[in-house]
Amino acid sequence: MSQPRWFVVLLVLAGLSAPSFAQEAVTLKWEFQKDKPFYQEMKTTTNQTMKVTGMDITQKQEQTFIFSWTPKEQDKDKNWIINQKIEAIKMDIEMGGNKINYDSAVPGTTNNPLSDFFKALVGSEFKLTISPEMKVLKIEGREEFMNKLLKANPQMEPLLKQILSEEALKQMADPAFAAVPTKPVKKGDTWERTSKLNMGPIGAYDTTYKYTYDGKDTKEPKLDKIKVVTSLTYQTPGPNAGGALPFKIKDANLKSKNAEGTILFDNVKHRLEKSEMKLTLEGKLTIDISGTSTDVDLSQEQKTTVTTSDTNPASPPKK
Repeated sequence: MSQPRWFVVLLVLAGLSAPSFAQEAVTLKWEFQKDKPFYQEMKTTTNQTMKVTGMDITQKQEQTFIFSWTPKEQDKDKNWIINQKIEAIKMDIEMGGNKINYDSAVPGTTNNPLSDFFKALVGSEFKLTISPEMKVLKIEGREEFMNKLLKANPQMEPLLKQILSEEALKQMADPAFAAVPTKPVKKGDTWERTSKLNMGPIGAYDTTYKYTYDGKDTKEPKLDKIKVVTSLTYQTPGPNAGGALPFKIKDANLKSKNAEGTILFDNVKHRLEKSEMKLTLEGKLTIDISGTSTDVDLSQEQKTTVTTSDTNPASPPKK
């Protein structure tokens, strides 16, 4: 026997009047434990093509940096003092058919002009002051870092002093912590962060990061997923940028596209678990070499992944 119509109407009304439970907001927050280090392995792959006077110049790079981060203490303003150390480096560079390889885990096996420079990077340490909002307020260790690099390659002093300013080092360290929102978020909520990286005679990069909380990751449900879309704007060096390079960038029209990625945050360990970012940069440059202007067509694809762990990836496995 079919149910009477009033029964169907009652079910519909019951569904309409059922209470809707609001989605619970999530607080994603970094937390540190004093003297307990964690490690990050950052891998970057870059494929670049430059067309200069009708000739294609290609460059491929694969670089791996392993960093340790050791929280030391909190100051009176609740800022964390954290020691950062470059534990290991691996470089594979191919430019115009010439290859340069370096692996700090295999000492003595490389012999190229940049080996001493790469070797000087390993073991470098910095002391960062990070605010409760996860912004790098201060970085110490620049002078010691510069001295190591200049000892390995003195002729690079004018360039390194311009591009490795304290502000530039802060900007380079900031993305490790700055992706999380400063307030609770629900799925679909967005927030933004901007940064300016001034590289002296190389130019400046203005970057806007737009983050969207995407809920729990479908493949790894214990991790919270954040989507990232990046907008990058390049500015040519100013008139006071100096002449540390053998050429001068006079004009540029570079645009980023397909600049997006994901961040997976572990809200049990309270830290970034892994991230992946992709970026394509295309456009034209006009450079001046000894008074002669040359047009350059640039196309560059870059992919960066970061993975966090409790153990040092650079350490040999225990037997």
